Amino acid sequence: MSGATGGATGGAGHGAGPVVRPGVVSVVLVNYRGADDTITALRAFEQVDWPADRLELVVVDNDSGDGGADRIRVAVPHARVVDAGSNTGFAGGCNLGVAHSTGEYVAFLNNDARPDAGWVRAAVEAFEDPTVGAVASKVLDWEGRLVDYVDGSLTWFGMGYKREVERPDAGQWDTPKDVLFGTGAAMFVRADLYREVGGFDERFFMFYEDVDLGWRLNLLGHRVRYVPGSVAYHRHHVTMKKFGDYRESYLLERNALLSMVKNYEDGTLARTLPAAMLLAVRRAVARSGVDATALDLQRSPGGDDVGTIEVPKTALTGPWALEYLAEQLPGLLETRRDLQARRRRSDRDLFPLFREAIEPAYGEPAYVGTHDLLVEALGLDEHFRSRHRVLVVTGEPLGERLAGPAIRAWEIAKALAPEHDVRLVTTAGARRSSPDFAVSYAGGTGLREPTDWADVIVFQGFLLEHAPWLAGSSKVLVADVYDPMHLEQLEQARDLGAEGRLDAVTTTTRVLNEQLRRADFLLCASDKQRDFWLGQLAGQGRVSPAVYDEDATLDNLLAVVPFGIEDAPPVQRRHGIKGSVPGIGPDDKVVLWGGGVYNWFDPLTLVRAVNRLKDDHPDVRLFFLGMKHPNPGVPRMRVAWETRELAESLGLVGTHVFFNEDWVPYDERADYLLDADVGVSTHFHHVETAFSFRTRILDYLWAGLPVVATDGDTFGGLIREHGLGRAVPAEDVDALAGALAEMLYDEGAADAARAAVRAFAPRFAWSRTLAPLVAFCRFPRRAADLAVPGEPEGPRRAVRRRPRPTVRQDVELALGYLRAGGVQEVARRASGRVTRVLRRG
Repeated sequence: MSGATGGATGGAGHGAGPVVRPGVVSVVLVNYRGADDTITALRAFEQVDWPADRLELVVVDNDSGDGGADRIRVAVPHARVVDAGSNTGFAGGCNLGVAHSTGEYVAFLNNDARPDAGWVRAAVEAFEDPTVGAVASKVLDWEGRLVDYVDGSLTWFGMGYKREVERPDAGQWDTPKDVLFGTGAAMFVRADLYREVGGFDERFFMFYEDVDLGWRLNLLGHRVRYVPGSVAYHRHHVTMKKFGDYRESYLLERNALLSMVKNYEDGTLARTLPAAMLLAVRRAVARSGVDATALDLQRSPGGDDVGTIEVPKTALTGPWALEYLAEQLPGLLETRRDLQARRRRSDRDLFPLFREAIEPAYGEPAYVGTHDLLVEALGLDEHFRSRHRVLVVTGEPLGERLAGPAIRAWEIAKALAPEHDVRLVTTAGARRSSPDFAVSYAGGTGLREPTDWADVIVFQGFLLEHAPWLAGSSKVLVADVYDPMHLEQLEQARDLGAEGRLDAVTTTTRVLNEQLRRADFLLCASDKQRDFWLGQLAGQGRVSPAVYDEDATLDNLLAVVPFGIEDAPPVQRRHGIKGSVPGIGPDDKVVLWGGGVYNWFDPLTLVRAVNRLKDDHPDVRLFFLGMKHPNPGVPRMRVAWETRELAESLGLVGTHVFFNEDWVPYDERADYLLDADVGVSTHFHHVETAFSFRTRILDYLWAGLPVVATDGDTFGGLIREHGLGRAVPAEDVDALAGALAEMLYDEGAADAARAAVRAFAPRFAWSRTLAPLVAFCRFPRRAADLAVPGEPEGPRRAVRRRPRPTVRQDVELALGYLRAGGVQEVARRASGRVTRVLRRG
């Protein structure tokens, strides 16, 4: 039975359900002609460390017909005994038991097992994590020496098995972990969740109903957690042969096929089901010991078919399993449609929990040969690899010179590459390579191939504009919004005129809102930014009950992932500034401006402060590391021109103020950073400042430099709190000159700041800052509140038909393309639009 996921009637998903008693654990045991074992199991609960008033024992008697139900009632009068009226199998018996239970949690225990004293308590403690939907107990033999269950494995053809069975338990399986499924011999599920997903599927009768339930819970986004402190002991443990007698083999064969049809995604099912059906027949013949050539038709001398062929029943378990599958197919497909529409985690996400999916599970040589041939022919080994396919997309060029967004994308790709197959794509040109991941350029329809390839897409900027098909796809999308671009445009677009500035802000805001509506997971740079983005997410309807109920902190939707620094310290290979730049000697004091010069920055106050400082300290030198952005689509801004003009008018250029006209290559930046004495960042006081995260200040921390910066942003607070240097008021020449003098010429103050920087910097190592993204990509999933394509109803449709763009929207789009890739990108897009119009005409 599947209840909410379709299937037969009479199971856990039907009816209004009983009143649930919070904190109560209902333990369900199914009895079939095993009253003595069942009584022993029930009496063992007298020794369990759990309050009696929060424990409910429910026994379902599957029409034993031996008087056992009455014996149980007499022996354990506080247990509730339910007469099933027929043999409903383990699945049906458990569902009936849950229907008569009132606990917040339901536990299943084989009637020939007994609980350890901590079995219940350890499991319930695990449910304190709201993402845990079920707990899989450790199951040992009756004496507690040998393993029955410590993890579940699943073959690609749907057969679950226990790799560690009968191995001595010496503590090597005492670490909690996520698993694909627990064993029905001893496991726990949240009662409301069990009813919601329909409980055990009664079409299985027995065998693999626990595999199917765990698989189903996982793909719906609920974790099944193995808790080694929750221990049970199984009396009648005997190694369960992968292929036993006729009935067991038949049930295993058919139920494996049922679980595949229900739980696999379309692509995996299409690849595996025909092969699994063939192998079911092949295994049946191999198990029976029949020579397949003996099954050729016997013919009479006259050529007529005569007589019959006698074969063992085991030779027919495969064909009969296929017959059962065909019989159940209409209901299975209904179940499948509902289940797949609500899928939260992809097949590739779950494959690591299969453990050894490419497992033939039976040693007969002819069968293994067929299995291996199919695996190779269908590419199953590659398909079931546990590594995800992660695509990282940036709109910045990837060359020897990198801007902040390109650096971040590069480091994200590098951090994810050890665990996944990673491709880094730029929509603005690629002239850089890595031995750890693929790097390439793609634009327009050329983005179709890499986005189709990917399971997870981590992106910045305008990707959804370039690849609109992603909005309605089932891909897991991670939007990196560490840069609040719409706030930047308030300053950056000043040079475009009033109408151009309005268009730029409007376009960027629209683009970001589309990302916020569609992303399954988002990254921001600071706690202050997180508050800002939560407000904007709330405005887009994303702070919803579905997201909140899954994680009340909303960490499941938005994570703080600051810009980072390399884990290894910088190494200087040559002097980039001192003794290298004409006018700057080896012993001069260098103030370094580490990034670009943009309208939201205030280099003018800095130049004036240096002008004031030079009179008392003629050896002070201000060096601007980069004036020309590595992206040709980003023009020089007004403030850059004003800075040069001011320095020229004060007679500082070439004596106390120096401009590097180009951009320092990323791999050479240490040569410049380690020639500096102080790193500086000054800006105006406005809303962009409040929510910014000055990424190039991270380079100062990496190089161990004292920092002098304008107060008012995230780093201003960090500088003051941790003594990293000095934070000064905006546009205060005197305060800035004083702070620079202190950090350059007061050795005690400078040494203290450098020591504080060395202690503080490691928290921004990329290995730490990217940890939330790395963790998400290990188990990526669709956001709880997003409608899945094919779902009839939901809080928001993922697919929205776009109206024909207006002239204003065309202008907005052109501005976006200009910022992303310059005039060439605009021309390429326009050419593509003309071509499409001509084709339609």
